[in-house]
Amino acid sequence: MTATARGGGRPPAEISRPRLAIDASGRAAPARQVRSPNRDARPPGTAVTLLVVHGISLPPGEFGGDGILQLFTNRLDPRGHPYYAAIADMRVSAHFLIRRDGELVQFVGCNERAWHAGESRWKGRTHCNDFSVGIELEGADDVPYAAAQYTMLARLVRALRRAYPIADIAGHSDVAPGRKTDPGPAFDWARLRRLLTPRAR
Repeated sequence: MTATARGGGRPPAEISRPRLAIDASGRAAPARQVRSPNRDARPPGTAVTLLVVHGISLPPGEFGGDGILQLFTNRLDPRGHPYYAAIADMRVSAHFLIRRDGELVQFVGCNERAWHAGESRWKGRTHCNDFSVGIELEGADDVPYAAAQYTMLARLVRALRRAYPIADIAGHSDVAPGRKTDPGPAFDWARLRRLLTPRAR
């Protein structure tokens, strides 16, 4: 499933919040900055036109720990959980993580390439990392995502759209079908579309 990237109205509940903005270096404010080494340069002249929504939890199905941050910063202890032994050596990242309470964490500047999509294709183009921003939601395929996550995701989409020529929003499963399943059936694309739809004044 996918959601349109168009529409920019701000729901009334967001009016009193500081406006989320992406600066010229690709940093989001306000966002907690945790620098990941798993990044490199985008190909010269490549515009950012795609947002890829992911779902992640470490350990699987458990929320609130430091496993995701440790994975994206190459500090995951393989002895910390039986599942970690198989992934501790992976070098992956995303531009953003939205935690269950709506906290926004940034690992890679949006002008840089994060290593989030892997082998991927979108509308005939391969190597989606080249032209996309990866947004991880702390969650699982079969567990409903939190209201605070949808609110923050919508704010982030609007900020990214102001800064880059975003044309599409897709799930990891859309750009890597058969290989990835996230963000899963628990992700409510219709809800995201509603949040991104301009409201009548």
